[in-house]
Amino acid sequence: MFRPLSMKFVVVQVLTDDLPAASLALAESGSFHPDGHPEYREWMPGVAGERYRELFRQAEARLEKIGRQLPLALQPEIAAVREIGLEELSATNAWLGQVWQRCSSAEEALRDLQEEERMVLQLEGALHNFADLDIDLGHLQREKRFLESRIGTVARDNLGQLRGALELAGFLLYPYLQHEESAHVIIVGPKHQNEQELDQILDTAGFRHLQIPPELQAAPESVRQELTSRRQRIAKERQQIHGDLKVYAEQHRERLQQVQVELLLARPYAEVDQASHTTGALSVLTGWIPAVGLATAQAALRARLRYPFQLTARDPLPEELRQVPSHSPQIPLLHACSLLVAQYGVPRYREIDPTPIFAVSFIIMFGMMFGDIGHGLSFIVIALLLRRLLRSFTTLAVLAGISSALFGVLYGSLFGYHILPALWVDPLSDALYMLTVALFWGIGFLVVMSLLSIYNRVVIAHYGDALFGTNGAVSLLFYLSLLVGLYNLTQQGSFGPIPTTLAIISLVLLLSYKLIEAEAPPAERIMMALVETFEILTGYLSNTLSFLRVAAFSLNHVALAVAVFALADRMDGAGHWAMIIFGNLFIMILEGAIVTIQALRLEYYEGFSRFYSGDGRRFRPLRLGRSGGS
Repeated sequence: MFRPLSMKFVVVQVLTDDLPAASLALAESGSFHPDGHPEYREWMPGVAGERYRELFRQAEARLEKIGRQLPLALQPEIAAVREIGLEELSATNAWLGQVWQRCSSAEEALRDLQEEERMVLQLEGALHNFADLDIDLGHLQREKRFLESRIGTVARDNLGQLRGALELAGFLLYPYLQHEESAHVIIVGPKHQNEQELDQILDTAGFRHLQIPPELQAAPESVRQELTSRRQRIAKERQQIHGDLKVYAEQHRERLQQVQVELLLARPYAEVDQASHTTGALSVLTGWIPAVGLATAQAALRARLRYPFQLTARDPLPEELRQVPSHSPQIPLLHACSLLVAQYGVPRYREIDPTPIFAVSFIIMFGMMFGDIGHGLSFIVIALLLRRLLRSFTTLAVLAGISSALFGVLYGSLFGYHILPALWVDPLSDALYMLTVALFWGIGFLVVMSLLSIYNRVVIAHYGDALFGTNGAVSLLFYLSLLVGLYNLTQQGSFGPIPTTLAIISLVLLLSYKLIEAEAPPAERIMMALVETFEILTGYLSNTLSFLRVAAFSLNHVALAVAVFALADRMDGAGHWAMIIFGNLFIMILEGAIVTIQALRLEYYEGFSRFYSGDGRRFRPLRLGRSGGS
């Protein structure tokens, strides 16, 4: 539950002719993570099935592109497990090529129609600028021998002054479309007369020239009708293509589904890739199998292979630990939590899996910050109603709601009303006590995280880091001695001899280790040691204080309810209850989201960063029916 499963490095020796069957058998067992090994690459440099993999990748790519045009079954069922030979895969790939040619021509036709439709929409947008003109737009585009014409927009405030200036220069201005701030105008006058003056006048007035697309060669109304007709034709042709594709898909549906199954069965052999090594007649498959899955893998191989085989297994070597995939048992109840943990990273092999710890601490902190019976029960009801949308997160939402309701009982809060007796404490009645509780919760949380960090380093034989590293035993000793000393100081007025001695010893040990560990000139080494030691000390302090937000949000929850009631008391009748209802909805949505984010932040930055590297390798076994993944 807390640790990844123990893994074995396995070597499966088979005859090369049995390699596809061996891959299929291991995929059936669902426990083999393929992984190449340098030792076997040296004396067995050949890689079997390269042509097979080439055909598989090509066929898979073609099927994916076909699926964008033809509707396919999302996950066809495999009725019978069988080997897919090279000839069968080659024939399937060739048939998919023919289908893709048909789909490709349809895709190209649809792309052309889309491009034409985009151009039509652009022309309709451009036509809007000339819609009120009752003139053949082609005349405005053609070069004229004696007449100069300009068409564009100008600010309405400048329209009067522009008209007067143009008349003085021998040009006429005709507004044909006016908006609140601008006007569309045509300017005409004698050609080759005062053109330079005309340009200066237009620049001064902020005139913006409108380009008439060359496709607009008739009166605006005629052009509009033509464009509408083109859009209707495009829609009809698109509908025809989709209809043809639908008929084609129905004709080949059974064969396409059969091809999907064939590729699912071919995938295991294609995926072993660099994990397979061959010298001709003899081949080996190398990878990792959980110790509990060895018997299942052997049984699957024994049932499917035609020729004798040999499977050997050993424990990971110390130098291989970083390459060993991490496979933690999946607990359905904690699936959503494992997804959130995966956002931070994958645990290394032998590291503690933080999912159960995350689940318990997150749910407790959420309830502590958002304690209310009514709000918690509402979360449960909403989560159950939205279970299809939330999917695996439904369980986490329900558990968070239960935690909120339980803390609501302890706080005596029901939709913000404190009409029930508090079984523990009313947060707003004793804020200092709540801050103290949050502080002790944070101290306990950090101590547990540090102990996990020490354990993780011990199991991978990093004893120096376990003792003297950040979040190691010595830094934890300093933290605890400092806490005890501060407590003595507040209660007895003195730090105490034992905490003082332990704090000094641990501080000297930390500083000495950093001095020895650093690789730099003496002066720089001293500076680095001082800075890193100071960082460790301030890290514990800042992380501890971060947990005060747990109390702050529990107080904030009550304060928001008080604010809602204060506003509701200023209203009568329906307004009063509307404010109560919508105020509680506001609290649930806004503060619920903020509390979730804050709880995740405490988990990730104050928890995981202390003991969880998150840079492990995910266990991705060969599987039938989909690509590898845990």
